[in-house]
Amino acid sequence: MTRWFRSEEMEYVSLIVNEDAAHQCLSDLGKLGVIQFTDLNPDLTPFQRRYVSYVKRCDELERKLRFFANECDRFDLTIDNAGTVDAFLNAPPVISSPTNNGESGAQLLESLEVELEQYESQLKDLNSFSEKLTNEYNEKVELQEVLEKAQKFFLSDAPRLAVSELTTQTTAAARQDREINLLNDPESDESLVRDMDMRFSSITGVVASEEKARFERMIFRATRGNCYIRFASIDEPITDPETGELMEKHVFIVFYKSASIETKIKKICDAFSAHRYSLPDMDDAPAVDRMLTENAQELADSRIVLHKNQDTRFRLCQKLAAHTERWTWIVLREKAIYHNLNMFKADVSGMLRGEGWILSQQRDEARMTVTKAHANMDLSMASLLEVMPLPWPTPPTHFTTNKFTYAYQEFVNTYGIPRYREANPALFTAATFPFLFGVMYGDIGHGLFLFVVGLLLIFNEEKNDNARLGEMMGGLHAARYMLAMMGFFAVYAGFLYNDCFSLGLDIFGRTWKWENEDTDDGPDDGSEAYQLSDYGSDDSVYPFGLDPTWHVAENELLFFNSFKMKLSVILGIFQMFLGTCLKGLNAIYFDQKLDFYYEFLPMVAFAGSLFVYMVVLIFMKWCINWNSRMLDATCLDPDGEGWGSSDYEENGGVWVVCNNQYGEGCTPWGYTCTGDDDTVAKCSLDFGGDGDGCQPPNLITTLINIALDPTTVEEPMYDNQVTYQNILLLVAVFSVPILLLAKPYFLKKQMEEAEVRRSQEVQVHGDEEEVAHATGDHHGDEEHGAGEIIIHQAIETIEFVLGMVSNTASYLRLWALSLAHSELATVFWEKAMVETLNMNFFMAFFGYGIFAGVTFGVLLMMDVLECFLHALRLHWVEFQNKFFKADGVRFTPFSFRDVLNEAASGSS
Repeated sequence: MTRWFRSEEMEYVSLIVNEDAAHQCLSDLGKLGVIQFTDLNPDLTPFQRRYVSYVKRCDELERKLRFFANECDRFDLTIDNAGTVDAFLNAPPVISSPTNNGESGAQLLESLEVELEQYESQLKDLNSFSEKLTNEYNEKVELQEVLEKAQKFFLSDAPRLAVSELTTQTTAAARQDREINLLNDPESDESLVRDMDMRFSSITGVVASEEKARFERMIFRATRGNCYIRFASIDEPITDPETGELMEKHVFIVFYKSASIETKIKKICDAFSAHRYSLPDMDDAPAVDRMLTENAQELADSRIVLHKNQDTRFRLCQKLAAHTERWTWIVLREKAIYHNLNMFKADVSGMLRGEGWILSQQRDEARMTVTKAHANMDLSMASLLEVMPLPWPTPPTHFTTNKFTYAYQEFVNTYGIPRYREANPALFTAATFPFLFGVMYGDIGHGLFLFVVGLLLIFNEEKNDNARLGEMMGGLHAARYMLAMMGFFAVYAGFLYNDCFSLGLDIFGRTWKWENEDTDDGPDDGSEAYQLSDYGSDDSVYPFGLDPTWHVAENELLFFNSFKMKLSVILGIFQMFLGTCLKGLNAIYFDQKLDFYYEFLPMVAFAGSLFVYMVVLIFMKWCINWNSRMLDATCLDPDGEGWGSSDYEENGGVWVVCNNQYGEGCTPWGYTCTGDDDTVAKCSLDFGGDGDGCQPPNLITTLINIALDPTTVEEPMYDNQVTYQNILLLVAVFSVPILLLAKPYFLKKQMEEAEVRRSQEVQVHGDEEEVAHATGDHHGDEEHGAGEIIIHQAIETIEFVLGMVSNTASYLRLWALSLAHSELATVFWEKAMVETLNMNFFMAFFGYGIFAGVTFGVLLMMDVLECFLHALRLHWVEFQNKFFKADGVRFTPFSFRDVLNEAASGSS
């Protein structure tokens, strides 16, 4: 856990490698994943870098692989898994044959380019040919439908109504022949001409079904109704050659009588992408049948060729699907290598120099890896990996996590990356986050459901590690241990509250019993419960959690509210004080004495004198035997039943009998009651106030009066409580100006001392003008810096002082969410189950369905998310703002595992 408390130590190193071995060195370092290179060429654009051509080649290969993946998706083919990332990295760089082992990076890319180019050209040719075949096939299908629909129309609906567009020119020529023969047979020819003049021309074709209404409306408007149009649907959808989607289409036939109308109709057909087809004269039945037969034969041949093309494409895509992911990983690996090589600088010909951050514990292993890579290349010049001299840039932050701690670290990193070597909030979040969630969600039944879900995810851990999960399932898989812990603490808090689906469980036997409980009618409304054992004895305490009797008491809500409210305040102050202490640990670690003495100590004094003291008062009130104290100020008859009670003797009290001269009885310590005595006179403790220590105080009033009325305590719990509270109040008051002014004052003194030393150096090494110039410039910087320090410290002080108050109130959400959860569970149980159980079997079954549905939807889904978000806020705002800077930089090493895991998660 100590390694998780502070980030891993980093070193800034310089790496010098031979240019010929650079690719192999980085390939081996990428497998280790322990070094993060910095860019030594910030002035160069991406197109001016040394290895930009290799990066472009990798981009082109990625484009081809995306093209392959898209083609596989068109056939609903699943890309075969390339195995685990570790197995891929440990395997030799194989493309598709075992002959490529040991190839250099350039040769590897060249081999991959040749192979992928061949597959791409084959696939593009097949796609082009498929599109052409599909167009031809669709035309033949449409022509077949047009012929069948038109033949049906002409035979059944309108025989000899029109001549088609194909025979228009033939009809015109026939008219000319008939005009020549007018002299020979005028009556016969005139009748033929009149017959031809009465016939309509027609245009037939196919239009998309979704355009049918618009197409018909446009023709009607363009021709002003001087046309006649008929539609017939095509039964089978037709494949679009460009998108591959199926489209519904309609056959249309338009009759018209004018050449101008014909021109308009053709333009409208072109605008709507309607395919027009020329048909023979429908009166010529043999010609129509012959055309139908020929087209049907061609249609069958086209279908065979198209199916063969699709089968060839499918087999090729099957082959590509088996290798696409592995090829993608190879390309990503090579691209990552060349991208990092572009950060290197060529100071000497043939040598490359890089700089970066490395984990201190991995430095020797990285040096051995680089040396081994050079030795394998049999190069004369050795490599060099050495630590750079100080000063270094700001180191990045890295924490070594495992399956359990990963989710909590990401939980913190989402808010902000911890500063280098800063105390890591995730270490404490791993314990406090699921616990605070359980406090809000406490229920045995509901928590058990969440716990089982977490266990199932853990049980299927190995299976899900190698599976392609979606975004939601991937998040649940990453947080599987967190979910299990949340469920566990919800069950734990449920046992504390003794709450299971809003019902109390009598597991260890009740310690309370109702009056008249053993009678046939049971206890009456308003009956009081009495303890089965003496107050304060071991048997009078329920072994674990709260007694189930409280769940059926009339004052249940009052009791649980008081208990959960105090519990929320205790947990909140404890967590906030822990955060303040972590601020002190950070100051000690980084040797920030001013922060420790003038920030941390005043903060501890302020928080301890008011808020920790409040927790002390809560525990004191819980631990004091108020039965004994109140008995101390109670008048009893020495001969009565209550005299000699053991409650008074438990706190060391001794029963003393008074003379009882007024007949009002005696107090246990021997005071003679007169009947007009107040509590102060009857109490023997003499703590002051109205109750003199014999009455339980109202803690809220006591805490408010610490600041508003510090001279009095109405109901003290211990002797000299006013004095101690005034001392604590003075400590809190004086800690605020120290927190506000001390650190800026000492920082200003340090700046002045540094300025004096700087001026002395200038006087020794420079003339008077240089001294005056230097002094004037730095004086302005000093004023500017001092002003910023004072403003920053004022903000820090106000935020802490007011934040302690507001954040303490914010922790009451623990009580509010727990109350809401229990009350909702109670309402669902009583309204959906209890009321229907008294009706009949059917209604009980129906009520159970409603109960299960609302419980799952509201309490097991929505309320889990709600409690999760509120626990998240308590950690991000109330806890972490006490010490967490969150301005660190994440360590992003050159790691093939990170690159390939990101690619695998993105593809899923």
